[in-house]
Amino acid sequence: MDKSLDEIIATRPRGIRRSNPNARRNTGKTQVLGTAGTPPATRARAVPASNGAKTVAATATQQPADKIIVSNLPPDVNETQVKELFHTTVGPLKDVTLHYDAQGRSKGVAAVHFQRRGDGTKAFQQYNNRLIDGS
Repeated sequence: MDKSLDEIIATRPRGIRRSNPNARRNTGKTQVLGTAGTPPATRARAVPASNGAKTVAATATQQPADKIIVSNLPPDVNETQVKELFHTTVGPLKDVTLHYDAQGRSKGVAAVHFQRRGDGTKAFQQYNNRLIDGS
């Protein structure tokens, strides 16, 4: 090490941010992140304008979807509970996948795949940013 600490810091590239990928902001509300079947162009139009003006965003209702991603679920929620909720309130399901970490704990994220096209859009509209269990 023939360089001083100041020289090493000065030669280090700037603009690289280190963040904790496991850190989540817990709002207390379960979030339906969006419909997986929505084309990227539709998702890009749904991003609000950065100039502070309120805009009516194009939503996933333009293209009926059959798959959604649900996040911010409590760690004690299991696949059966997610299946029961969406089957009884939205429609028949093909598959529900709850994501787990290496220790087998729930990450609080589930992928819900509906049998009918359009049920994903219906679930998104019904549950996005809503408190599901009331606690």
